[in-house]
Amino acid sequence: MAKITAIANQKGGVGKTTTSVNLSACVAETGKRVLLIDADPQGNSTSGLGIEKDKIANSVYDVIINEVEAKDAILPTVIPTLGIMPSDICLAGAEVELVNMMAREQKLKQAIADVRDDYDYIFIDCPPSLGLITLNALNCADTLLVPIQCEYYALEGLSQLMNTVKLVRKNLNPNLEVEGVVLTMYDARTNLSVQVVEEVKKFFKNKVYDTIIPRSVRLGEAPSFGLPITHYAKNSSGAIAYRALAEEVMGGK
Repeated sequence: MAKITAIANQKGGVGKTTTSVNLSACVAETGKRVLLIDADPQGNSTSGLGIEKDKIANSVYDVIINEVEAKDAILPTVIPTLGIMPSDICLAGAEVELVNMMAREQKLKQAIADVRDDYDYIFIDCPPSLGLITLNALNCADTLLVPIQCEYYALEGLSQLMNTVKLVRKNLNPNLEVEGVVLTMYDARTNLSVQVVEEVKKFFKNKVYDTIIPRSVRLGEAPSFGLPITHYAKNSSGAIAYRALAEEVMGGK
């Protein structure tokens, strides 16, 4: 049965989708069966793995709202053991449509129950908000992975995220654990990056991964080619870092 990890931070621009795509790809490249669920209406994980949004027959929206079977929405990627459940802008309307539904926080959990045994790992790229889509992700996840950028205000809003985790544990998913925190966009040349690393380690203590993702031009370019970093620039600093992160995630923090 797959271990399910939600990748979330309600702050935008923290490397959440970059981490979702490249961590999924690096874990899959070790031979593990991986599913990436793109639960962000922007659909950046979808295009980041080379899926053309205008050619998607079924998306996460159809699975959650229209009760399409999960297996009918999963598409192959350039990596044989990595599948993606794509997203598009329709998902933005799901927040409103879910409000009046019974068991609205359970929809994603119910939807993927039938495919959970087909994978070793399922990663969910959450939207940059703490709405019903993110709650659905946290409700079906075993663990939460939080990307934090090495920039000013990095810790802003994290107490809100942790409060949401507490509420989810209390009311929906008592087994949800914080998997770990991954520091992204690190620039060793700046004092600020070094200070943010220290602050985050004080806040999260032993939950911070040893691997730190550097600020990288190649990581920024890869999505426009629809490729994970290991296929776009396999020897780049970004590729090396995400392979190391994958090893840490698989080894258990």
